[in-house]
Order: sequence, then structure tokens, then C-alpha cells
Amino acid sequence: MFGRVLVANRGEIAQRIIRAARELGVETVAVYSEADADALYLKQADETICIGPAAGAKSYLNIPSIISAAEIADVDAIVPGYGFLAENAHFAEVCRSCNIQFVGPDPETISSLGNKSRAREMAMRAGVPVVPGSPGALKDEEEALKIAREIGYPVMIKASAGGGGRGMRLARNDASLTSGFHAARAEAEAAFGDGTMYLEKFVENPRHVEIQILGDQHGNLVYLGERDCSVQRRHQKVVEESPSPSVSPALRREMGEAALRIAREAGYYNAGTVEFLMDRDKNYYFIEVNARIQVEHTVTEMVTGVDLIQEQLRMASGEHLSFTQDDVELRGHCIEVRINAEDPDRNFQPSPGRIEQFVAPGGPGIRLDSHVYAGYTIPPNYDSMIGKLLAHRADRTRAIRTMLRALDEFVIVGPKTTIGLARKILGHSEFLSGEHDTGFVERFFSSNSAAVSSKGS
Repeated sequence: MFGRVLVANRGEIAQRIIRAARELGVETVAVYSEADADALYLKQADETICIGPAAGAKSYLNIPSIISAAEIADVDAIVPGYGFLAENAHFAEVCRSCNIQFVGPDPETISSLGNKSRAREMAMRAGVPVVPGSPGALKDEEEALKIAREIGYPVMIKASAGGGGRGMRLARNDASLTSGFHAARAEAEAAFGDGTMYLEKFVENPRHVEIQILGDQHGNLVYLGERDCSVQRRHQKVVEESPSPSVSPALRREMGEAALRIAREAGYYNAGTVEFLMDRDKNYYFIEVNARIQVEHTVTEMVTGVDLIQEQLRMASGEHLSFTQDDVELRGHCIEVRINAEDPDRNFQPSPGRIEQFVAPGGPGIRLDSHVYAGYTIPPNYDSMIGKLLAHRADRTRAIRTMLRALDEFVIVGPKTTIGLARKILGHSEFLSGEHDTGFVERFFSSNSAAVSSKGS
């Protein structure tokens, strides 16, 4: 096991990594920007190093600064968490060239899976269902039109290097495909420096189901059940749960084995997530692999009892997986709500600023992962998520009731938050029935609806 690691991230995931490492007896070095100088988790790390000003490009995305900090602190490994440099193949390669272990897959795997058209080709070679579409990257607009006419509209234009909903456009006819192709490509070039596009048939009203995988460097791979992430807004997840109300034990096994076939095809190790869309007839289609730990990894931790961050550290240090597939058992039901500093009444406008009062919920079955506190000022420079609230109970109905109770207890005074919206989502009849899909939030909780009001939260 490593003796000392650098945490190349911020917020709740930095705190989560520090906690996991401390329990393993591993020292932590936390880097931070000037905007995060008063972050609570900095007091929990063994050492802290400022790596630059608030702008992410000059701090958390500044590879030379992070590598310099790692060398000064004499660490064995760098833990990237999610976001920032977590799926940056160049960064992983720089770590390797500096003899610092990158806690994640190798650079070649990150590069291959980060290109969604190549990942799609990999899935097809592994015999995993994919959404009908282009076999690989599109040459030009004319090829996109030809394929769209063959498979039929509607179709989704996607950036090969995309993520977070960027570089994507829905097209329902030739005209919208032509305009959407150029708009998505320009957005992808600006966001990712890569304008390569591919095309898929648009699956109407799907569910979003993902499989958590773990693999060590000795060829051992396991899947840890699924997470249902169908409650989304503009391709950003809002609520996650496990197990999915739409997945049977037999289907779980089938999807898990499909995920492992893709992982073996990619030569994958460490933690990752294989994402699928599922239609009303329970047909599932591969969409992408996230070659990192996910925000919602905590849901899987609650139902399996596996500390995924500690497993990441063990596997990156060369240890074997500490359990086998036969040891994996889902216990109870877990629901996670993302708490964002946003104003749902103003089209989810970010709401940075000072937290005047912070009263965290508690009680049986509740877990809160958050780096904020009363007196903390949320900076305007980063993602607006300020916490993840989880409820774990014996079944889905009890988990929902516990979550609603916890949301009623949760008080944040100062910035606007999505606590009020979360209450309404979990109390909605479509969510309660488990029949919701990825269009659920947009149908019932649009920015123009009074139902999204966060007043009092």
C-alpha cells in the first residue's frame, strides 16, 4: 500500500478520498486553489499545498503545478477523483513518466474509452448491444444525413470526446440534423478540443442504468450491481438509486456480464462505470464507459458495503481485489440526492455565496457527503454541487420515506439550493411508482413550473 498520496481535486470528493486514505493508514497531501483556502477538508489532510488562483485552468487543471506539488511532497500516487483531470490520458501519462502512480486506468485505456465512437466499436466487438447508428466517427454532414435516413429519425448527434451533455444535439429531420451537426461540432471543439462526431438512434423515454465495475492489475474483474440515474436534467443526474426498480436479478446479471466483456476488451483495471440506456421493453444499449470513480459511487457503497475509494487505492498499489463476484450482494435500497447551490426558480442559475446556517440531517439510514459548513462561502468558480444526501433502508419505499424526512430536516440558509426540488421529485407519483424515465424532470419540473420552487430550503 502507498505511504503517501496527493489528492488532485476539491470539494466533497477530496474529503471522501482523505477519509478513505486515513483509514488505510495512508498520508494525504491536499492541493487547493486560492478560492478554496478555507475548505474544511484541508484541516483533515496531513499536508496542504496551494497550486494557483481560483480559475480551474490555473489550478486543478494545471498539470505542471500538480506534478510539482506531488514531487515536492514526495508522494507515491495521485488520486484524481472525478472531473478535472480524472479522465485526462495525458495527465495519466505524465504521472507515469514521473514514476508517480495514477490511481485509475492506464493512459491508453483512458484514451480509447474517452473517445465514444471507439468505445462503441469496442462494445460491438465484445458482443454488447449498442444503439443503432454510425459504426464509428462521422466523416462529414453528408454521411450523418445518409445514416440518419437509413436508421430513421429521431437521432442524437454526439461528440466522440463529449461529456456532461455538451456536444450533443437531438435531430428529428434533415434540417435539424444539418444545423445540429455543426452546432454540436463547434461546441465539442470549444469544450474538448476535438470536433469528431458520431450518430445514434434516439431512444425515446429511456431509463439510464449504469454498472459499477472494479478490476485489479492481475486480470480480476467484478461488477457491483447497477445504479438507476434516470432522474436527470439536461443530461445532468439529479437523483440516483440502487437497485434499479426496472432491473430484475436475471437482467442485472446479464448487464453485469456485458459490462465485464467491455472491460476485458479494453484491458480495464481500477474503478469504472459502464453506462446503458434501457427502453420500455427492457432492451439495453451501451452508451459509454466512465474511466474513473463516479459522483454517485456512494450509492453502490451503501448497498454492497464495499468502500470503492479504498479499493481504488488497493488496486492501484498492485494488490488483488479483496473479494470475488460471488461475494457481491446487494443489501436493501439506497437513494441519493445531489444538493446543488442553484436556484430552480431561475433556470437553475448557480447560487454561490456565504452559508449563514447549515443544519445537516441525521438518524438511521442517512449519510451526508458534503464539504460545506455554516460560515463557508461557496465560490463561483466551480461546479455547484455542495453535497450528496443518501438514504439506505431495507426497501425502496422505506428509503424514499427516510429521504423525505431527511430533506425536511436539512436547512441551508444563504444560497438557494435544490433541496425543495428534491422533495417534490421524490414525492411525485411517477417517481414513487418507479416508472420514471430520463424525461421525467423536464416534463414535470421545467424552469417555468411553480413546482420547482426552492423557497424555504
